Amino acid sequence: MSNRDIVFGVTSVIGAFRNMRILVAFAVIATLFGAREAAAVDCRAYPTPGVDWSNCKKRLLMLDNSNFEGANLSGVDFSMTDLSRTNIRKTNFSKAMLVRASLAGADAQGANFERAEGYRSNLSGISASGASFVSAEMQRANFSDADLTNVDFTKAELGRAVFYKAKLANTRFALVNLSRSTFHNADISGPIDFTDAFLFLTRIEGVDLSKATGLEQDQIALACGNDQTKLPEGLQKPEKWPCEDE
Repeated sequence: MSNRDIVFGVTSVIGAFRNMRILVAFAVIATLFGAREAAAVDCRAYPTPGVDWSNCKKRLLMLDNSNFEGANLSGVDFSMTDLSRTNIRKTNFSKAMLVRASLAGADAQGANFERAEGYRSNLSGISASGASFVSAEMQRANFSDADLTNVDFTKAELGRAVFYKAKLANTRFALVNLSRSTFHNADISGPIDFTDAFLFLTRIEGVDLSKATGLEQDQIALACGNDQTKLPEGLQKPEKWPCEDE
């Protein structure tokens, strides 16, 4: 073996050792950051503004009148938990489980409910102006008397949801399943986007939809209205509504 080969071999070993040290250093740093991030989630922490309960289980609890403003509640299981009259402004509920939970009377302005699951949840009287329910699963949810101005429900599942006396303006229902949902006595003070929404047997008796956008005649033909229903210009009431006899 020549001196050149020996030098090359020694250099390769030194280089490999140096690379190994770099990899070990990166692994240590990644572990430290991971531990630090994990430590930020404290499922036993008190409900306070900005708390991080992401992916925690908080079922069957009485948390009414709490202050969660700006908190990270992503992925939390709140099934059957009472969150009524809470301050949840700008709170992150993305992918949260809200099955049969109560958010009645809560202040949810600017909150994020994207991809949340809220079957039979009670959101009556909630103030949710500017909130997002994009792709949320909210079948049979109760939005009675809720302030839903500037709310985005795009691609949400809202079958049999109740919007009785809800305040709607600049509300987006594009690509939403609204089958058998109820809009009786809804307060519609601004445009509502119903582009490609599924309105099978949706109750719009007496509802003023003259400011609605994205509505097509085929959608109206599936819905349940009456002589008092008002439609946007260019759309006609069907000769017979599908459920006028129900």
